[in-house]
Amino acid sequence: MPILFIFFGLRFMFFSNDHEPIHVHVVKGKGSVKENAKYSVLPEIKLIENNGLQPSELKLAEAIIEENAEIIVEKWNEYFNK
Repeated sequence: MPILFIFFGLRFMFFSNDHEPIHVHVVKGKGSVKENAKYSVLPEIKLIENNGLQPSELKLAEAIIEENAEIIVEKWNEYFNK
């Protein structure tokens, strides 16, 4: 699970068996109880799934993804050899 970055207790990552379209997982917490969300990055940044993150956390996550979308796409292509 490559972790791209951590901001304000939110970890932005890929799973090693991920698939297209390009997306990122946002995880809060440690251990067996984790709140998480999944966002598509291309063709547009969009919330796909939310499992327990608060609206303010989702808003923050989306802003971070928007600001770093180019890096996320670059890291996705590097990791998955695209």
